[in-house]
Amino acid sequence: MAVDFLSRRLRRGEMSLGEKLWAVSWSLVLLITLISSIGFLMLYSAADGDWDPWASRQMTRYAVGLVMMLVVAMIDVRQMIRYAYIFYGIALVFLVAVEIKGTIGMGAQRWIDLGFIQLQPSEVMKIALVLALGRYFHGASIDESRRLSFLFIPLMMVLVPVGLVMKQPDLGTALMLLMGAAAIAFVAGVRKLVFIVTIGGGIAAIPVAWQFLHDYQKNRVLIFLNPERDPLGAGYHITQSKIALGSGGIFGKGYMLGSQSHLNFLPEHQTDFIFTMLSEEFGMVGGMVLLGLYVLVLVYGYVIALRSRHHFGRLVAMGITTTFFLYVFINSAMVMGLIPVVGVPLPLISYGGTAMMTLMIGFGVLMSVHIHRNVQIGHRGGYDDF
Repeated sequence: MAVDFLSRRLRRGEMSLGEKLWAVSWSLVLLITLISSIGFLMLYSAADGDWDPWASRQMTRYAVGLVMMLVVAMIDVRQMIRYAYIFYGIALVFLVAVEIKGTIGMGAQRWIDLGFIQLQPSEVMKIALVLALGRYFHGASIDESRRLSFLFIPLMMVLVPVGLVMKQPDLGTALMLLMGAAAIAFVAGVRKLVFIVTIGGGIAAIPVAWQFLHDYQKNRVLIFLNPERDPLGAGYHITQSKIALGSGGIFGKGYMLGSQSHLNFLPEHQTDFIFTMLSEEFGMVGGMVLLGLYVLVLVYGYVIALRSRHHFGRLVAMGITTTFFLYVFINSAMVMGLIPVVGVPLPLISYGGTAMMTLMIGFGVLMSVHIHRNVQIGHRGGYDDF
């Protein structure tokens, strides 16, 4: 009798704050903290043995992000599905605001100065788009998801922010939005033929898209194909990254003993190329250990998606986890020269405020799906539409 009563409470989401805190996946929190701590140590090394200016600020951001993660985790997923479109709309307004009055940095207009933080709306859109697509596909039947007319609205929901992000320009984030949306669509049951046609159309459109790329983006692609064509100019970053990766060997040169990073041969070693610095100091073994920790996070995320009893939770957890995977894959492949340089940070390791906040909020959403995995959500996202 007591078990049935508890089961009904869980299905209806009637959990106290204490019960929700108890249900948090604290092992995942510990794993996230461990990865972030590695980041703090690498930022300390990047500053030549000083907590300022990067490590101390990153620790503060992580502490704030941890609180935000737990706060978001306490929110009922039915509240998330209720306000998903509103959150998406706000993120879209911020993206438009960047075009009107955004802060320009390193040749790109990507930030909004809010006084207390430089907000990068494209990072916020990564979470907002996942929630909005999860809301749209929740409750849809397989037949509905396979109708081309049904896919028009989510296609516009993806292409509008992607277009705005490309205009900033930020090719890396645009690719992440596209691939994250594709993962959700796949789980939602969209026909494989749609993906095949889309990929084929994308490949066919490459010559046209090439004409719209900025000169520096074209240079990145050309340098990717042949880094030696300009080793002291556009190819300098990736050339130095490869040298550092190779010089680290199996076990590395030792903590704070990396020559490429500490002698300033390696640019952006506290942000985009921090994985290179880690691999130079700790070798292939150190790099594999970090990637192994990332794999554990991915396993947690996909297991949470599989265990969710409602479609919204499965879609959102899959979207958040895939976005995290894309962070790791794009950054690590980029510094190894496997893909062009696109400026995607290494999650929880690279220095950066908005990226850290976005990741922690994303983990909070993932935790909320885990905590509320047994609640019932109606086809239209309502509380009582069961």
